[in-house]
Amino acid sequence: MTYIGQNIIKHQIRYDLEIIANLIKSSSKVLDIGCGDGELLEFLKKTKNVNGRGLEISQSQVSKALMRGLSVIQGDAENDLSVYPNRSFDYAVLSQTLQATHNPKEILEEMLRISEFAIVSFPNFAHIKNRLHLLWHGSMPISKTIPFEWYETPNIHFCSINDFEKLCKQLDFVIKEKVFLTSKHKLISFFGHGAIANLFAEYGIFLITKNDFAATNQEEFSFETSLREKFSASFQPLPAAAFTNNSTK
Repeated sequence: MTYIGQNIIKHQIRYDLEIIANLIKSSSKVLDIGCGDGELLEFLKKTKNVNGRGLEISQSQVSKALMRGLSVIQGDAENDLSVYPNRSFDYAVLSQTLQATHNPKEILEEMLRISEFAIVSFPNFAHIKNRLHLLWHGSMPISKTIPFEWYETPNIHFCSINDFEKLCKQLDFVIKEKVFLTSKHKLISFFGHGAIANLFAEYGIFLITKNDFAATNQEEFSFETSLREKFSASFQPLPAAAFTNNSTK
């Protein structure tokens, strides 16, 4: 089965999921929305002792997650987030799914109702390869990042990095962390800012919160994480050990 993000490399788990895991504090309560077979939840359980829950629309994927010993239920993010009480979780995760939802704005608001932090990742449709394809061919691009014909794509709202940042500003959400990457590499700082990131990043990962909760110990945790990675080889995949020996305060 073809899906968004299938070309992203794996170390212990899919590379973008490793980065998401690195943004989550140990012993946190996490809801993974659209969790698939539970790859991220299992990794978090083993390496960070999280209290994880999953919500997944595919029954076959739910069955796979349950076989991993995870707490996952079948459900639809469009309709089922409303059943969770306010502040039920520390983190709500939505990976490679936002662009396939009917009401992304409402889903983001629900995520930050039921959790203090939301982690959202999505493909950047403004990537230079997509722009060039449209310029030269005049048709919707098909690539490893967008592996669908226009008539069969699950993507409903084509979103760029700039679009997402504008929406966060409109909703008065604070972006605590943002990471930009290709299928193999994390972009260096020069390529990871503003219009340059919107041009060269294939994927964006954002840690967001409401203004009311912006000043929390997550800021201290994220700063500590950034220092550990600051001088890493920017265009080389991060070693697996970097995601198995994290320490938090």
